[in-house]
Amino acid sequence: MSIGLAIMVKTPGHSSIKTRLAADTSIEFAEEWHRRAADCVARVSRNCMRLTPYWAVAEDAAAENALWNELPILIQDAGGLGERMAHVHSQLMQHHSGGILIGADAPQLTSALLDQAAQWLEHDQPRLVIGPAKDGGFWLFGANRQLPLSAWTTTPYSRSDTEAVFRHAMRGNGEWLELPALTDLDRLADLRPVVAELGALTQPTTAQVGLVAWLCLHTFASPSTG
Repeated sequence: MSIGLAIMVKTPGHSSIKTRLAADTSIEFAEEWHRRAADCVARVSRNCMRLTPYWAVAEDAAAENALWNELPILIQDAGGLGERMAHVHSQLMQHHSGGILIGADAPQLTSALLDQAAQWLEHDQPRLVIGPAKDGGFWLFGANRQLPLSAWTTTPYSRSDTEAVFRHAMRGNGEWLELPALTDLDRLADLRPVVAELGALTQPTTAQVGLVAWLCLHTFASPSTG
């Protein structure tokens, strides 16, 4: 069995990036965060031998962008977030026995968590896996079956009850595994918890170490700031 993992990304210069974080800091900071966080997620995913990682790029025109040349490319296609996730998961299921979706908002993830998710999906019976985010959303979702489009599109995203509503919409499609909750960075207030979770890693990648160092150069992100 093989499990595909798609990292959902947007391309600076083609799309608005992390608009709530940009409003609290700057467009330049939000775009640099996205680049660095996506690199962290990609490096961790490549350390998981059970997974075949891909970039899932939001813009057709950015498929050849140098930012995304280290992994195979999938295109998210048009539509709302639910439709785009459904399309990417469907593409993964055409080539693998299971598909996992992850964003670039939780760079503090570990290869052990991804391995746990992949191993869970390596099963003949229908299975789903979710990583809840502490703001009520989710940082990872995977399944080893094609799923109905309506289950993806009836969920209101970017809300405090998104994960609960999404799980309810996906009911009846398999047995669930829930991973530990992580802080999903969407706004300035999330930076300190993300830095703390990155700092707690026992075996961080060089990209994760570099991200912490970069974040701590900014007074609004530094753990030593009052």
